[in-house]
Amino acid sequence: MAGWRRCRWQIIATLEMGLLMLSHGIILGWFSLMYVFLASDDTPLDEKLTVQHGSWIGSILGMGGLTTNLIMGYPLDYFGRKPVMYFLVIPHATHWILIYFGTNVIYLYVARFLAGVAAGGGVVVFPIFVAEIADTNIRGSLGSAIFLAISAGLLVGYICASFIAYKVLPCVALVLPTIYIISIIFLPETPIFLLRAGKTEKAEKSYYFYKGLSAEDPESKKEFKEFLDELLADSAVEKITTKDFCNREAWKAFGLVIVLLFTHQMSGNFAILTYATTIFEHLNSKLDLHLCTIILGVAQLLGMIIALFLVDRMGRRILMLSSLAGMVLGELIIAGLKYFASSEFLKEQGWFGLATMCFTSFFSSIGVASVTVVIIVEILPIKLISVCTSISIAILNIFIFITLKIYPEMIAEYGLGPTMIMTAVSCIFSAIILGLFLPETKNKHLA
Repeated sequence: MAGWRRCRWQIIATLEMGLLMLSHGIILGWFSLMYVFLASDDTPLDEKLTVQHGSWIGSILGMGGLTTNLIMGYPLDYFGRKPVMYFLVIPHATHWILIYFGTNVIYLYVARFLAGVAAGGGVVVFPIFVAEIADTNIRGSLGSAIFLAISAGLLVGYICASFIAYKVLPCVALVLPTIYIISIIFLPETPIFLLRAGKTEKAEKSYYFYKGLSAEDPESKKEFKEFLDELLADSAVEKITTKDFCNREAWKAFGLVIVLLFTHQMSGNFAILTYATTIFEHLNSKLDLHLCTIILGVAQLLGMIIALFLVDRMGRRILMLSSLAGMVLGELIIAGLKYFASSEFLKEQGWFGLATMCFTSFFSSIGVASVTVVIIVEILPIKLISVCTSISIAILNIFIFITLKIYPEMIAEYGLGPTMIMTAVSCIFSAIILGLFLPETKNKHLA
């Protein structure tokens, strides 16, 4: 019970932030199935989508995120985490409004761009917020919970696309950002930001709030004093200078961050989920495409849930390397099916292709999808977390744009087999580099 009292507001705050990520996951899952519908003769748009349209609609999400990330570091450090969290609702809600009123592909381009703006900001500010309020023993789990919310949203999006009319879902989906904006009003700013802003008294109150401590208890005051001394020792409340970027520790962290960002996208982690229906079509299964995609969503959600429970027990490193190993195996099996299995086998044994896709997505979720950003926040020098996380997610969005743009075009031009081999080779490269150089960060103290 004492443990719950200490961490209850850390958990509640994470769940509240998760509402917007859940809503973003719905956007991702919904488009995966809607792409096939919008490309059919039954499209509600003025013209049906082409492969080129689909690749641009998918990839422009990354450009929206990149736009946010290029400017996110300054408002995070100048205005704070909370104002940025309020802002995210505007582009997110506008996405659904444009979907409702849209009549042609331009509306979809703008809507997806704005969805990227909101998601790009959320993937930066939410992990930082969680890292700055969470106790070390649950920080990994809470950080992973943000991405678990996206996975849950993906599954909900798959289901909604199968059963809810195109014009009805936007009206329903606006409920989540509304609840989110109301719920976060009552959360105080993080103690680390308040200390950097010179608001020591407010920082102390915030610290007591998130740690479930009493301001009257001498032990609470002692704990806050230790927290403050540790920050001062790490120079985490001093102004950032160029020297902070130009040292061995920083450059090693930056190099690992680049490899992690490359891994997150070039492994096929996000592209497989975004274009799941297209992949199932190329596997020539007789199974219902909607049902296959929903089952895939269940598999990736299960992986995320397992990661949530293991990340603070087994550590980040082993989950990441196990994830890459599983993805290599799954992607090579899918490629093998396209190269060596007959069309009759794929049709009659459609469950095998579905099982392999679920296997790949499951292993993607236990590490690559769930702990990448958690690791990035933890390996960066504490003083540089805000600005470097923003830059990191900007680079991630460049990778998102590249992979979501080329993935459907590669499948259409060269086939599913070569595309899967490309992503498997990327996983092998990443596993070697991370296996050699990635440290374990589960017990690292951020403050």
